[in-house]
Amino acid sequence: VSLPQQKREISNFDYLMYLNTLAGRSYNDYMQYPVFPWVLADYHSQTLNLTNPHTFRDLSKPMGAQTAERKRKFIQRYNEVEKNLSAQCHYCTHYSSAIIVASYLVRMEPFTQTFCSLQGGSFDVADRMFHSVKSTWDSASRDNMSDVRELIPEFFYLPEFLTNANHFELGCMQDGTVLGDVQLPPWADGDPHQFIHLHRQALESDFVSAHLHRWIDLIFGHKQHGSAAVEAVNTYHPYFYGDKMDLNNIKDPLIKSTILGFISNFGQIPKQV
Repeated sequence: VSLPQQKREISNFDYLMYLNTLAGRSYNDYMQYPVFPWVLADYHSQTLNLTNPHTFRDLSKPMGAQTAERKRKFIQRYNEVEKNLSAQCHYCTHYSSAIIVASYLVRMEPFTQTFCSLQGGSFDVADRMFHSVKSTWDSASRDNMSDVRELIPEFFYLPEFLTNANHFELGCMQDGTVLGDVQLPPWADGDPHQFIHLHRQALESDFVSAHLHRWIDLIFGHKQHGSAAVEAVNTYHPYFYGDKMDLNNIKDPLIKSTILGFISNFGQIPKQV
């Protein structure tokens, strides 16, 4: 069956928003905010080549398996985890959560206040704040074993979230860099509008149109859980699968509140569509 977005009857952006809505994701809930994929892997070139497959992220693999070394480590964790923890999974963190959403949008109200309240009343340590698209990609795709975050829709239409127009004092990094506007890839020429324009072009490109269904399988489809998820290195802590857990049958109030707290802090898997 040919998908609507493959037949160019609907944009990839609209298609993803439709799937997010079907899966119960909403702008009204930071804990179930719409989730969008990283589509690019090139944040260093002066110009963006959308005809080169190497420009793009591997949409058939979750963020935890973007490099062979990282994938190996997460498989090793999955195989070892049963000795130490009750839950066997590849990832104990999630690709979408309230804190991830608020951290991306921290330069805009009301997300600034949301972020601070989630952080206990203040901004995070500057080095951990969202300050650079490239360093966030490097962290989520390669460097940080506790970071498998994906993106939010705003990365494809809202240049304002990339600028510190309210002049918030976000702190100073260890290397002396004062946090202000988000650092953009060279191909954006320091212009948030140019970044959004090219990033949206990338989302709507032939390459992404041809491979997007593979990412959808991971997030919304049959590779979301079960044996297909194990094979795809795409399993998360059982508490993230909120709709798979019958909380009504859990009698212990402490366990129940722990699970609910876990979901609210760390995110949850979308409903399968």
